[in-house]
Amino acid sequence: MDDREISQIIEMGSHLFAAVERQDQEAVRYLLTVENAPTWYQEPESGWTALHLAASLENSELISILLDNSALWNAVDACGYNAGDVALSLNNEKFPNAPSDIQADPRCRHSDRIPPATLGSKSRGPSESQLILKSSEDSSAGSPSKFLASRLRFTKDNNGQEICLASLNGSEEVGVMMGWESVLETVKELYRGLETDGSIHVLNIGFGLGIIDTIFQTYNSSPPTKHFIIEPHPDVLAHMRENGWYEKPGVKILEGKWQDFTESEELYAVGGFDIIYTDTFSEDYSDLLEFFEHATGLLRDQNSRFSFFNGLGATNATFYDVYTNLAEMHLSEIGLLTRWTDVDLTDSNENGETDVWGKTRVYFNLPIYRMPICQMMQ
Repeated sequence: MDDREISQIIEMGSHLFAAVERQDQEAVRYLLTVENAPTWYQEPESGWTALHLAASLENSELISILLDNSALWNAVDACGYNAGDVALSLNNEKFPNAPSDIQADPRCRHSDRIPPATLGSKSRGPSESQLILKSSEDSSAGSPSKFLASRLRFTKDNNGQEICLASLNGSEEVGVMMGWESVLETVKELYRGLETDGSIHVLNIGFGLGIIDTIFQTYNSSPPTKHFIIEPHPDVLAHMRENGWYEKPGVKILEGKWQDFTESEELYAVGGFDIIYTDTFSEDYSDLLEFFEHATGLLRDQNSRFSFFNGLGATNATFYDVYTNLAEMHLSEIGLLTRWTDVDLTDSNENGETDVWGKTRVYFNLPIYRMPICQMMQ
């Protein structure tokens, strides 16, 4: 593609932006369907796309037209906000459906549009050479293979709280596991109303710091009769050996990725699990969606429970709502009913001190965590 062709595409994008500004629906349709105007075009000063502008104008018809033509609901402007954020900021009765139009629209539900193409981008819009928008995350935080090859450091922060740090691009360390997740009380919710014959079969994907597995072992003063843990990272496995997990009664550790055991006779020979939980690092929504489909075949019966760490998109309220809505829709499609519990994650400790986790908790910085508890539909 030469400079002339690129300039023409950019010009079509600016024409589309102007047509939306005029709220000329016919011109918008023509530019999209006949001229193939790029919906990714961002106005140079603000970084707004046509969808940002349509949201600010409170025009649901234009929003629908743009979404029908693959507008990027997740593109962020120069300040880091997407079109859903713009709609939410209006917060008035004149345009009540804009946030849901953008955040939970069925046209945004397909896994091939996840993860967000421009999530986290702070650019002021694409240059003339940035015609293909795609995720460029190639660190241990965004690549499962790089994460498994990275070195992990188990330590304590300045407040004496246990954390695990991974090297990001070989230099900066980021928190990938930390003790704040213990406040979620996921095990308590998984056990709520659970009826068994006295034996409890538990499957956990991703050991991490061992928070949830330790709670499983001590909950109700009775450890699971069968407790399977799938963990692939060699440093985590070494940490488990050092802490005696390989010798615990009823515990079976499967070394590898969960994808290595989807057809495992060891898993299916258990006769089904009463509780399944998954929390993997660096995998995206398509991986989670694939695991949803396997989880239904591993549940013991209709009374069994399934949950997962609902943390995708958790640095932006709009993205978090999108992922939560997507998960609920996809879980429903495969026969799982989801109950949500909101957990207050205000960053403070029992003494009222704030910022107790510092920058290591950047992978989840929203004040509310939405906990999913899933069961097979009756």
